[in-house]
Amino acid sequence: MSAARNKAVQTKSTSSKNAAQSEEVRAFDYQQLDDIIHSRIRLAVMSLLAAVESAEFTYLRDTIGATDGNISIHLKKLEEAEYIAVTKTFVDRKPVTMYTLNKKGRKAFELYVERLEQLVKQSTHSSIKGKK
Repeated sequence: MSAARNKAVQTKSTSSKNAAQSEEVRAFDYQQLDDIIHSRIRLAVMSLLAAVESAEFTYLRDTIGATDGNISIHLKKLEEAEYIAVTKTFVDRKPVTMYTLNKKGRKAFELYVERLEQLVKQSTHSSIKGKK
């Protein structure tokens, strides 16, 4: 094989390798994670609500360990994104607020978890490749 031909084959091989690495870098895109869910408190709320039919405000607050004001702000963001449904009632003259993960919220949470898993797998795969 001539030197020019050999160089062309090497260049093509290198550019294919660079394209594959570039594709891998694009696939490793943390911006695909849902910013609404990605807050620690909102992620905790979504995780809890995904596991139960509905949850009372005080249960969420106490389980997560947040203050009334802090969790209220995060619940409002999830409500505005239409990820959760809110039902307010009175029991023995006391207000009770219940939260439920709705269909849109469940789908968003499942997609978030799926993308996070992909991100972790890709970073693990990349770090293994980087050690070679």
